[in-house]
Amino acid sequence: MHEDPARGRVGECALEVYPPPIKATATCARYRAKGAPPPPPPPRAAGQPRGTGVRPRAPERAPSPERRPSAAPQSAAPQPFRSPLPREIDIDMDIDEFRRVLREVLSEELGVGRAELGGRWEGGEIVLRPGKEGTAEKRIPLDVFFHKIVMLRDKLRVLEQKINAHEGLSDAEKVQLQAYITGCYGTLTTFNVLFARREDGFAGSGRDSD
Repeated sequence: MHEDPARGRVGECALEVYPPPIKATATCARYRAKGAPPPPPPPRAAGQPRGTGVRPRAPERAPSPERRPSAAPQSAAPQPFRSPLPREIDIDMDIDEFRRVLREVLSEELGVGRAELGGRWEGGEIVLRPGKEGTAEKRIPLDVFFHKIVMLRDKLRVLEQKINAHEGLSDAEKVQLQAYITGCYGTLTTFNVLFARREDGFAGSGRDSD
């Protein structure tokens, strides 16, 4: 301590809290007279161990592994075409052969199919000559006319099968309708002469067939 002309008796802070010079009359919150008991310790926080005034440090967390961005989903590679047929069926044919087989199956199921024109009629024609003089005659190639006859035959066969499979018709009604179809067959037997094979033509009742 020493005398200062302007401030009076000054000195240094024994706890070195404040920088010198400090007045002798200055007070400090941490000042404690010699022989005085120490101040009571601050209240212990919850979870703080006894006998220490230092709060326990929170446990350090382990560094989380760096989260890598998920890889963008790769576009699925195009899958090869797989046939819906069962594995036990092995078919090795081109599209033309497949169509031919399909036509044969449909022909057997529906009773339709291709028919051949008789060899002697190839290149021939039907001539429709009117009885009235001065009017032009009509000529129809036989292969065109024969194609129309075959289409008519096939449609009659399909109609016959649909009548037989119809669930809303009684047996008596089916027999009656079948009689009409048989009559149509008998009327068309005239054109059986155009077929290369007799069995491809029309088959009516005995009295209607030629």
